[in-house]
Amino acid sequence: MSIDSRLNHAFIQAPSLPLSGHTRYVLFSDCHRGAGTSGDNFLKNQHLYFAALQYYLEKCFTYIELGDGDELWENRSLTQIKSIHNDAFWLLSDFYSRGQLYMLYGNHDMVKKYPNFASCHCTDYPCSTCKPEPLFPDITFHAGLILKNQSDGPDVYLTHGHQADFFNSVLWRLSRFLVRYVWKPLENIGFLDPTSAAKNNTKKKRIERAGMNWARNKEVILITGHTHRPMLGSGDSPFFNTGSCVHPRCITCIEICGFCLTLVKWTLYTRPDRTLYVAREALADSVYLDHFLFIDS
Repeated sequence: MSIDSRLNHAFIQAPSLPLSGHTRYVLFSDCHRGAGTSGDNFLKNQHLYFAALQYYLEKCFTYIELGDGDELWENRSLTQIKSIHNDAFWLLSDFYSRGQLYMLYGNHDMVKKYPNFASCHCTDYPCSTCKPEPLFPDITFHAGLILKNQSDGPDVYLTHGHQADFFNSVLWRLSRFLVRYVWKPLENIGFLDPTSAAKNNTKKKRIERAGMNWARNKEVILITGHTHRPMLGSGDSPFFNTGSCVHPRCITCIEICGFCLTLVKWTLYTRPDRTLYVAREALADSVYLDHFLFIDS
């Protein structure tokens, strides 16, 4: 199956949400929430993520996670992840209870595509009172999601992006085995996983080029994660990337307010009195969907 075929397949049964001048969506990807060990790359940014989620709850955004939310290659179970990061799951459950949360799966949490995974692992989480609270009862994890433009502009297609990566899509079980039993221990002594798109610039460029070509051919906007490299599209390149939540000193996401897309960074800043605060910063000028009106969607 070719890259185009795999991307097409992600949207065969993809649900649709409206995209209008009044809708608000925030797109996160590649949180890689872990089990609190030295290999938990999310741990260093958990406070930034919590602050960002509080902001988006207050501003009535709908939260959409584009896959690899939980690190289920290095970790066998979601139970400890939910326990370690129960504050984040508390806020995510709040989005879900309001009908403002949608989850996609990526290669590192591919097991979420199986219906019994959600029913077994996502119904509740351990809160601080030690009494389990509802998490995502009856949730379905999707391969893709479509934001249907209610105006004249193009639709926005959302998926994780691993479909453009043969080793992490078709051979994902082999890749998981290697990460879990080979590259994880080697990374602890300084080696980098050469199969990871996030750590291999050549692979990043190849995946981004494939996504851009697919979006051009389909005449849609494509937003993914997977490579961890944040990217805003342009009039001749309808390909976007949310970045990740495991950058060294920040997390990134894409906000969609009406027909405006903004790449945002959340990071720690210092006031003149040397107190710390969490700041929201736009990384570049916002992009408007009417820039893509040459696309006949």
